[in-house]
Amino acid sequence: MATPDPAPGSPRAVLWLALGAAAGLTAAALALLAGDANEGRLPAHAAASVNGELIRLEELDRATAALASDRREPLGEADRARVLERLVEEELLVQRGLELGLARHDRRVRGDLVAAVIELAVSQAGEREPSEAELRDFYERHRDYFARTERLWVERLFVRAGSQRSETEARTRAAEAAAQLRAGEDFAAVEAALGDPQVAPVPAGLLPPAKLREYLGPAAAQTAAGLDVGETSEPLDAPGGVAVLRVLERAPGFAPPFEEVEEAVRAELLRRDGDAALRDYLEELRERAEVQLRSDAP
Repeated sequence: MATPDPAPGSPRAVLWLALGAAAGLTAAALALLAGDANEGRLPAHAAASVNGELIRLEELDRATAALASDRREPLGEADRARVLERLVEEELLVQRGLELGLARHDRRVRGDLVAAVIELAVSQAGEREPSEAELRDFYERHRDYFARTERLWVERLFVRAGSQRSETEARTRAAEAAAQLRAGEDFAAVEAALGDPQVAPVPAGLLPPAKLREYLGPAAAQTAAGLDVGETSEPLDAPGGVAVLRVLERAPGFAPPFEEVEEAVRAELLRRDGDAALRDYLEELRERAEVQLRSDAP
């Protein structure tokens, strides 16, 4: 015979409601306890958790291997435990740094972060190995980039101007030296008679334009580049005095064979691939971001 349902509001009904509520609370408590127990278990690939951030076993293995490479004796479990403790402390410091906003407000930390992201963006481009056919094609399309520049052998005669000799006197002396050189006089003899010692004389031999600029300065190097072999310049302004230049030899620029510059070609190709990868990465980030500029921004 079925037991009739208790009438609403009767003592028996109130008892059944109380027992049901107690059962529900008990089930909820058991579920919470089970959840806490599950949260206390780490994933199989984790060595620790710091505020929910996992320290992976592979990170621990790498750090332990790095320490072992500096030790002669093998590491024990105590050493591995100390390594894990250092990783935990490092994670705590990283999290605190993020809380303090160092990545956004500290210029050094911000710069390191930017450099790390750039390295990550271009790393895949640098990992690939271009084929020889690709390298040769790149070389042919950029032969001018790999061409060796023209080189010049330049002699410089220097006349000092200062307290003992006015600039006008120095220029007159330099003009006389230039005239003698054009007449075929020996450079060493003319320099001994009319020139002054130089702090940094131009090295004898063929030099590329960049090296000539270091010794002559931009203006004088440009003048030398416009002289013919055997031609002597007019007196030129120089730091501390006046200079006269003469070109002894000129070696024209040329594109070397691919085999001589293959490594340079590979490096330049990968560098440009990295630049392109970074540009694509930045474009992707910009498309995903919301960027607003002032109306009067440049």
